[in-house]
Amino acid sequence: MAKILVVEDEKPISDLITMNLKLVGHQFFKAFSGAEMGPILDREKIDLILLDVMLPDLNGFEVMKRYRHLNVPVIFITAKDSLVDRITGFELGADDYIIKPFEILELLARINVVLRRNAREHDGFIAGDVDVHLAARKIYKSGQPVELTAREFELLEVLIQNRNIALSREKLLELAWGYEFEGDTRTVDVHISQLRKKLGWEEQIKTIYKLGYRLEAEG
Repeated sequence: MAKILVVEDEKPISDLITMNLKLVGHQFFKAFSGAEMGPILDREKIDLILLDVMLPDLNGFEVMKRYRHLNVPVIFITAKDSLVDRITGFELGADDYIIKPFEILELLARINVVLRRNAREHDGFIAGDVDVHLAARKIYKSGQPVELTAREFELLEVLIQNRNIALSREKLLELAWGYEFEGDTRTVDVHISQLRKKLGWEEQIKTIYKLGYRLEAEG
């Protein structure tokens, strides 16, 4: 997965973001000011920066100007929600702009979009004898190809991208197939059953009582 630098001076928010990045398998680095970013960027090949605008030294826009020559994708995460601020962020080259407060699942989804767009995320996932290649949409179990329907693969991709996070059936419907998908939550149960059977993931995909499902994975 990706190496992500979180630049956020509010420790509770920084901890919340990095905890969830770790859950889904990303490697993270923390900085609490613009000045703390330099040494990290010097020694690490960072794939994405999550950047607050209101920092104690340089503001996020000034930080963006200082480091944009590195061509590292940036998502601004800030309480500054005016149209002028959003336009400034995008004009400086930001890939996305998220307003606080935010839902962590939305943040993770936007991170995935930016990483895919910049083609800097390792798209492989291995659990036991199952090897998933997200970009190529290919799956192997014990070296043999596994055929999934388009719907099954879309659900699998959401589970992998949000692994170790409990997702409601409603949220899985929304993330995998969008609001326009006409079906009820029983559709999720049917596709989960098929994924478990085809991949042998009866233990990996956990049922969360009265909620939904969680894909359990290491790393």
